[in-house]
Amino acid sequence: MSMRVLIVDDEPLARRGITSRLSGQQDIEIIGEAEDGESALAAIVSELPDLVFMDVQLPGMSGLETLRLLAPAQRPMTVFLTAYDRFALHAFEVHALDYLLKPIDDDRFAEALDRARDALASRCAREQQPRLQAMLSSESEAQRYAQRFTVRIGHRVAIVPASDIDWVEAMGDYAGLHVQGKVHLLREPLHKLAGRLDPLHFVRIHRSTIVRVDRVAEMQSLSNRDCLLRLHDGTPLRASRTYGDVLREALAGQPPPKA
Repeated sequence: MSMRVLIVDDEPLARRGITSRLSGQQDIEIIGEAEDGESALAAIVSELPDLVFMDVQLPGMSGLETLRLLAPAQRPMTVFLTAYDRFALHAFEVHALDYLLKPIDDDRFAEALDRARDALASRCAREQQPRLQAMLSSESEAQRYAQRFTVRIGHRVAIVPASDIDWVEAMGDYAGLHVQGKVHLLREPLHKLAGRLDPLHFVRIHRSTIVRVDRVAEMQSLSNRDCLLRLHDGTPLRASRTYGDVLREALAGQPPPKA
């Protein structure tokens, strides 16, 4: 994990000293330098550094005033540098990561850098957590539903991906899987199969019929509040009014109601 660093000090020698200490670190990318508070503020806003080494006393705005102009969420991790320890309390009021006295001790510098690494790793972990949870939840949800079915064709067993099914009809103790004009018999009653089909893609339109939503080309209302569906391949299917609301929500792209 690379850490992007900005160096802020009005003394060129001091900036070179920080650069020299960072140059041997494989995980550090120095993205720029600034010599006063105004240019430091502009660099922070535009470059979004992970870490700033910043002198407290700068021309114009001080380092402390520079950070105070940023909203807390915009402030990067900051290690303040100064020859005077009287600024220490003010530094931690703006949630500085560390505070180093000049001349800088190599061990204290290394300690501050390690603290920055730990803080960055923790921040990245927190930011990744919601995304990871969403991904795991999505995968878990998808795994609840069948992705493919095995059907017998003569003496062969064929695999039918769920995504290839156009619609399904009840055939006694069997379900007829309609796939590109062919019907494959699955030894499973429709009411059980319905619980294994992903409701984001399949919707029941009749007590004996399930349709894949993206196969529906048009819907026509009938006088008795039933509907006539026509699939993209021209197949007509009757939708009972009992399932009308769920069907309309599915066609509108609405998620199915939770049980």
